[in-house]
Amino acid sequence: MLDTFSDTATHPLSPTVEPSVQIRNLNFHYGEGDLFKQVLFDINLEIYPGQIVILTGPSGSGKTTLLTLIGALRTIQDGSLQVLGQELKGLNPKKLVQIRKNIGFIFQAHNLFYSLTARQNVMMSTDLFPHQGGNAMAANKAAEILGQLGLSDRVDYKPHALSGGQKQRVAIARALVNRPRLILADEPTAALDKKSGRDVVTLMQKMAKEENITILMVTHDNRILDVADRIINLVDGNLESDNVMNDFLSTRDASGVDSRTFML
Repeated sequence: MLDTFSDTATHPLSPTVEPSVQIRNLNFHYGEGDLFKQVLFDINLEIYPGQIVILTGPSGSGKTTLLTLIGALRTIQDGSLQVLGQELKGLNPKKLVQIRKNIGFIFQAHNLFYSLTARQNVMMSTDLFPHQGGNAMAANKAAEILGQLGLSDRVDYKPHALSGGQKQRVAIARALVNRPRLILADEPTAALDKKSGRDVVTLMQKMAKEENITILMVTHDNRILDVADRIINLVDGNLESDNVMNDFLSTRDASGVDSRTFML
């Protein structure tokens, strides 16, 4: 049983901060008639700027479905889902595209362009081309973030010359290069060794805290749970628990009301 401390929970560091993600009574199903299968049940959740939230649970529990709904990659069927201050339900396609531009996606499949180098793949994601410096600035930004992920000597290699872990890091660099306001990551360290996985989550943690970026990550990798501010457990489409892992949400707001939501 989940306890709700406040229906209008506020960020403990500032009562005026709006959540990056706000979900109310969200349900989702696949199929119709005999093929109907509900995969999310009455989800209620708030995630705030600068938080790293890890989503755990058994395979088939609805984690990836929830991630794609938040990323505006699926249509909202029932309930309310606000991302970066915008209600997604009923939003027209052009506005959905604008929302996605502020989201960095990291999927299990690398989805790299095999005719392009690592640097060029990362550049595909940049929005720097219209700015002063154009391609040169984009190329420098791409090389910089690849270097932060341990690929400084692989920036001009094409995917066929990279290992699985290296390709995953290129995909991660592509998601992070624009410093999006929200990062959605599905098993980002699954193909990485211990050191590479730690490099990735350390960079993401740095971005979250220094640039106030919100990160929601699906993972089964117990090695990286220590970076989480909260760990949410989803079981059979139900939000079973939402546990604070540090003091990020453990303080009271300015009015003295406990600002936590959905804590066991």
